[in-house]
Amino acid sequence: MSQPSRARLLVVDDDQAIVDFLVEELEREGFEPHGYTAGRAALDALGSAAWDLVVSDVEMPGMRGPELLAEIQRRQPRLPVILITAFGSIELAVQTVRAGAADFLAKPFTVGALVLSIERALRDRQMQREIIRLRRELCEETGDIVAHSERMKAVVDLARRVARTDSTVLLTGESGVGKGALARFIHGSSARSAAPFVQVNCGALPAGLVESELFGVRRGAFTDAKESREGAFVQAGGGVLFLDEIGEMPVEAQASLLHVLETSSVRAVGSDREQQVDVRVIAATNRPVEEAMREKKLRADLFFRLNVIRLDIPPLRERRDDIPTLVEQFLQRSGERIGREILGVSEEAMRWLLSHDWPGNVRELSNRVERAVVLGDGPTIELGDLLDPSDDAAAPPPAAELVATSLAQGLTLAELEKAYVREVIQASGGNVSRAATRLGIDRRTVYRKLAGDR
Repeated sequence: MSQPSRARLLVVDDDQAIVDFLVEELEREGFEPHGYTAGRAALDALGSAAWDLVVSDVEMPGMRGPELLAEIQRRQPRLPVILITAFGSIELAVQTVRAGAADFLAKPFTVGALVLSIERALRDRQMQREIIRLRRELCEETGDIVAHSERMKAVVDLARRVARTDSTVLLTGESGVGKGALARFIHGSSARSAAPFVQVNCGALPAGLVESELFGVRRGAFTDAKESREGAFVQAGGGVLFLDEIGEMPVEAQASLLHVLETSSVRAVGSDREQQVDVRVIAATNRPVEEAMREKKLRADLFFRLNVIRLDIPPLRERRDDIPTLVEQFLQRSGERIGREILGVSEEAMRWLLSHDWPGNVRELSNRVERAVVLGDGPTIELGDLLDPSDDAAAPPPAAELVATSLAQGLTLAELEKAYVREVIQASGGNVSRAATRLGIDRRTVYRKLAGDR
């Protein structure tokens, strides 16, 4: 019989003779099986390489098949598991399938029946991957990644190309620009999309626990190590480990991280052996990396190892063309969560959204829209729904007040227009492109309106 590819299988049974028999027969069928006689040993192997399917006995000492299934479901929910047992019953079969097993076989079974079950589970898995791939091709945006502005289009285009590789990626940009969303976009656009995406905030880890969180810990390694626990590198086996705020990681732990990146192996705290890991690393920082290296907060050798491909995400104020689509996404998301149907945003509210500088970037925009949905009571979001007391001073004056001031000064329409263009440029930090976006015109028109200005 044939299967879609030479699939790597984990075969688990407490009877060594059965393991040897199944491994031999499955090799003859063209698979690549690896046998283990204990659930814990199989779990250790799970994080050391990429696997396509698990075949496990139900009744085993130490860790039963259903317990192994539950742990695999937690770590790699898309990895199919076939359970086999000599104590078959309809009730047990229903329970295991409901728990997430791909199939259930009662002993005695033929090798042919097992192969058919494996092939069916592998086809289902391949179909799931194909669905993910088709969705990825059909969707230009994933999560909060929106790319209408030219700068963001360039970032997403590069991210899409990078996703086809296993290269390490460093994401830089201000806090809240969407580095986590871009990391998930890369993961979802890659061949690893069906494997885990594990995120670790390096800045939130206490200095003494960084290595145990990343590399794992063995029971008794230190006072509070009551039981062995796998680290993020093993949990992300076959997938992506996203190290957020890498610039905040304690310097003493950075040498250990560099070793893992260079050898693809981790040693749990308290262990005397290293374990191979198959993980793609994406790191991110909101700190200027050159400054962090000068201040000895980031090891230069670690930076160069992480900086294989660097993606710099521009702040929201430099990609205002993305704001309307982001607002639409956040409106829909908040409306569904809160149970309100929002038809859209008023013109006045959208003008404010487009003119605000968004120091908190996409995260601030998301929070502001959610606040407006919660506090507003109409079918559309109005300017008053968006503003809080701290915004009042910065809010633009009413049109009537602006016109009255211009009339009092005796300004012509051309003078008023030119003065307004100059004010917008100043408010945009002298950036003409940004000012043009806020004015709703192109750069050439901005220069033309300023012609003759001295």
